[in-house]
Amino acid sequence: MNESIQAIAPLNLALAFVPVLLVIAILWKWSLQAGNAVYAILRMLIQLLLVGYILTTIFAAEQAWIVVAVMLIMVIAASWIALGTVKPMRSKLYLQGFISIALGGGLTLLLVTQLVISLDPWFEPRYMIPLAGMIFANSMNSISLAAERLAAELSRDVEFTQARNEAFQAAFIPTINSMLAVGLVSLPGMMTGQILSGVSPIVAAHYQIVVMCMIFGSAGLSTACFLRISRRQFVQQAA
Repeated sequence: MNESIQAIAPLNLALAFVPVLLVIAILWKWSLQAGNAVYAILRMLIQLLLVGYILTTIFAAEQAWIVVAVMLIMVIAASWIALGTVKPMRSKLYLQGFISIALGGGLTLLLVTQLVISLDPWFEPRYMIPLAGMIFANSMNSISLAAERLAAELSRDVEFTQARNEAFQAAFIPTINSMLAVGLVSLPGMMTGQILSGVSPIVAAHYQIVVMCMIFGSAGLSTACFLRISRRQFVQQAA
């Protein structure tokens, strides 16, 4: 199989924005939030271009402390973003969110990188940073959904244990749906990227299985930890 991925020329890349512009035109015509969409697209474009240059530098440096620093920044940012669904409690819950993502995501990342894939060196940036990003992002999303649902349930005077269970279940809906659809409805990003780069579909499938397991595990562990250690803050807020 071809082992190199085809580069995308700038003009061809610009063509990818044609459907984007059509959607923005529809939003503007229907008097919807076209400005927010434009802002999101511009921010996406800037962030991805910047991270491309930054990762190129990190990969070339191959220093353990840089990789650890990048992952710490990921956890710090993910913890803050995760609590956007409960903004009045954000500052009170930040430490709990940080601990939950670092613990649930960190343990899963160590298992996958050191025992499943067996990285050499242990901090290999090309594997460690993308895998950490997937793990922390999914932990962030699950905690965000759980926090919003828990606050909503407690505001209706639901007993905490029942509210916690409802929150945990709601947080897992996207993860469960993605596992049900993978391979049947969609080919996930990592598997698609590997196939496009020339990797055998069987090898790509093995990696995707690892990714789905680590997403499921990290999201569940982080969410369960968060719901456990943030009980006092939620109960006090609902009182």
